Amino acid sequence: MAFLADTLSRVKPSATILMTQKARDLKAKGRDVISLSVGEPDFDTPDNIKSAAIDAIRRGETKYTPVSGIPELRAAVARKFKRENGLDYKASQVIVGTGGKHVIFNALMATLNPGDEVICVAPYWVSYPEMVGLCSGTAVIVEAVMEHDFKLQPEVLERAITPRTKWLILNSPSNPSGAAYTRDEMKKLTDVLVRHPHVWILTDDMYEHLTYGDFTFVTPAQVEPALLDRTLTMNGVSKAYAMTGWRIGYAAGPERLIKAMDFVQGQQTSGTSSVSQWAAVEALDGPQEHLPVFKRAFEERRDLVVSMLNQASFLRCPKPEGAFYVYPSCAGAIGKTARSGKRIETDEDFVSELLEQEGVAAVHGSAFGLGPNLRISYATGNDLLEEACRRIQRFCGELR
Repeated sequence: MAFLADTLSRVKPSATILMTQKARDLKAKGRDVISLSVGEPDFDTPDNIKSAAIDAIRRGETKYTPVSGIPELRAAVARKFKRENGLDYKASQVIVGTGGKHVIFNALMATLNPGDEVICVAPYWVSYPEMVGLCSGTAVIVEAVMEHDFKLQPEVLERAITPRTKWLILNSPSNPSGAAYTRDEMKKLTDVLVRHPHVWILTDDMYEHLTYGDFTFVTPAQVEPALLDRTLTMNGVSKAYAMTGWRIGYAAGPERLIKAMDFVQGQQTSGTSSVSQWAAVEALDGPQEHLPVFKRAFEERRDLVVSMLNQASFLRCPKPEGAFYVYPSCAGAIGKTARSGKRIETDEDFVSELLEQEGVAAVHGSAFGLGPNLRISYATGNDLLEEACRRIQRFCGELR
């Protein structure tokens, strides 16, 4: 009798975590490695948020919390959605989890039955289809190609919906492409969804505050209020507040869904870290002066990386609207031979050889469901980014 669950055979390990660990291992051996594989801001958590956590510890806020989160944080989340997104949620419609991934997993666990379909837009965050599989659902992959700026087209969405469709997962700005939907683009998608009342919408708005130029962020229920009663609006503090290690994600939606997610979480992790929750209250309610500073830095880095990658042979790099990733095509490099004599057959070959030869870690696009591309994170300093891009230019220039 097999010891491990059959479910595990349907799930792949996270490519981003694997590549990040590979870069760490090479660094530990003394290799000069620049890792552009991890989705983590290099900024420190703002001091007011750290102080709020220290104050919470001193007040003795170190006990178990309610499963769905402390009342103060659930109320702060409801205020945030009203203030920034024009969405009316009660605190009872809010749940707090140990990161955004935890929130999404609990939503899927609470709602999916075998045979239920979840539409995932490629390029997708690597965890979406794997979480669907772990929760007994079927991931239906639809492509958002470079020619459409990596954005889902309404006619593609329409064709993908079947009577078994339970959810659409929509991530804007996107990990890995950085693509974000304008109000008009989002309205075309919500018009499709209005026509299919059995389809629920799970938004991943984690990069909401990281958009550039004059781009204005929107979320589906904000654009189409008729979808509010079948939308789970998910967000968190990890990216915009540089709080990745604090592990706080949150979501708001219909009360019956939130109660079901609370039920799952109650038998899984219970409430998340009390101290992190008090820090998140300060993040949402406190001063926001760091946000324009973060945005200016990321926008400058984006422009630097896009410019330098487009000067590399065989790469084409669109300029994304948000997040801190670019998703260049390496189609021109397929079939070429590297300095080592290795023939580049896939985007995975490209990033493996790039790491081996030049010590630059990126993630292959096929891991995100759409290639041949690679995901490069520019959540690191300008000097490192410049050096990494020079190495990429050199690697591409030596392909024959």
